[in-house]
Order: sequence, then structure tokens, then C-alpha cells
Amino acid sequence: MKRWSRPFRALMLLAWMAAAMGCSEGAKLMKETETGGIVVYPFKGESGYMYSKFRKDAFEIIEQRCPAGYTVVKEAEAKGRVRIQELAGTQEAIAERRWGIQFRCK
Repeated sequence: MKRWSRPFRALMLLAWMAAAMGCSEGAKLMKETETGGIVVYPFKGESGYMYSKFRKDAFEIIEQRCPAGYTVVKEAEAKGRVRIQELAGTQEAIAERRWGIQFRCK
């Protein structure tokens, strides 16, 4: 079994932690109005927005904002982002997709 040097292991641990932190971004209230707003959350895959672990968090944000109830006005893919991840001297472009829920409070 190959043994890695201590500096290399530390570098790999830092890279892993940075990648994990970049993926830990959850649901956010992106736009707030007097009558509602827009919540977005990250997802993966074609039907991943329905099964994302952040979908529940998005609706919890909406319920906190609208304690008397709400109506979902529209759901659609929101503008995502592309980030560059460096690992062991190579770069990889990672596309992050986001789903948006526009809502109106009752």
C-alpha cells in the first residue's frame, strides 16, 4: 500500500473540506416582497429538484415567511452557477443547478 506524505494528506483533506463546504449551500430566500418571495435550492439530475434534500428546507422557509398559508405561483429552474474546482493540480468545471419556487402569502 502506498503511503502519502503528510503535506499531501493535509492538502487532500483541505481540498475535500472545501468541496464539501461548497456543496453544503442549501435553500435560501433569494427575493422577498411584501406579499411573498422566491426561494431557491440546489439539485442534481433531471428530476433531482423533487428529490433534493433541500426541497423540504425551502418549504420550511416559505412556511416561516407565511404563517397564515401560501400559494405556489411558479416553480422552475433558476439560474445556476459554474465553479472551478482544483484538486491535485487539475481543474474541473462543476455546474451547479438550482430550482426556484415563487410564492405568495395568503
